[in-house]
Amino acid sequence: MRRLILGGTFNPIHHGHLICSRSVAETLGYDRVTLVPAASPPHKLQPATLADSAHRLAMTRAAVAGEALFNVDDLELARTGPSYTFDTARQLFDRGEGPVDWLIGADMLMYLPNWHRAVELLSEVKFIIMARPGWSLDWKSLPPAFRQLESHVVQAPSVDIRATDIRLRVSQGKPIRFLTPDSVCKYICENSLYKNE
Repeated sequence: MRRLILGGTFNPIHHGHLICSRSVAETLGYDRVTLVPAASPPHKLQPATLADSAHRLAMTRAAVAGEALFNVDDLELARTGPSYTFDTARQLFDRGEGPVDWLIGADMLMYLPNWHRAVELLSEVKFIIMARPGWSLDWKSLPPAFRQLESHVVQAPSVDIRATDIRLRVSQGKPIRFLTPDSVCKYICENSLYKNE
């Protein structure tokens, strides 16, 4: 079974994550998309804006319940310390679940050289770069080791949904239906998440 990993805070997970990752998986012939919620993302979000990991895991599971293409792995939530992709990849290999194909948005590509053990990571993980139509990059602006990723770019639908906007709408008492699965809308409401953004 060919598997594609999509990590993230999923704060909350939304249709952009699901539609785009499904599109890439179908384009490249992956059998499974594994969603990996980050426990402590080292590169973004202040603690006050980040829902408890148990809530983010529950929302991610609710979003893909009954969907054969998707599953959820909580391995980063079971670890302590920052959620480094390098450590996650090693853990997957240790569990006998390699090779690791990891999906990232094109917007993350410029930051990738600054990730923990980034150059080593390139030999541990095959990165798939998910780009919106019209996206471009001056590949020479990346360190030489990362320029090989130009051949790993895959076009994905342009779905302009952001978790930040969903949290803001919740805090303003506005509906979020159609931005995230109904099961996630229900979970957010029932658990009073994001009310005080």
